[in-house]
Amino acid sequence: QVQLVESGGGLVQAGDSLRLSCAASGRTFSNSAMGWFRQAPGKEREFVSAINWDAAGTIYADSVKGRFTISRDNTKNTGFLHMNGLKPEDTGIYYCAAAHTFRWGPRMSTIFDYPYWGQGTQVTVSS
Repeated sequence: QVQLVESGGGLVQAGDSLRLSCAASGRTFSNSAMGWFRQAPGKEREFVSAINWDAAGTIYADSVKGRFTISRDNTKNTGFLHMNGLKPEDTGIYYCAAAHTFRWGPRMSTIFDYPYWGQGTQVTVSS
């Protein structure tokens, strides 16, 4: 079992940067892939990025490639999403999620791949 708490969201202007954090509790986080998703008002939750348990593999949505970087620090049970060059279309609630242990693949980009979820943190980008 993994519990997740996101932080770091806020109101920023287009072009600014933010770093989201995901603090995890539970013994299995260091063996679990982690993902970031976001949900804009009136839209479905969409995949942003994922990283496997030892940070050897990452996946990004096309919309954030080159602007966002996912990372993790297993010694601190924390994951991060570094967001640069933010755009108004990046606005939404950002959720971190964790997979079951030792599950990974190049297509782990659906909500069904991640059984554990945080409550989300709001990111608002003004133009």
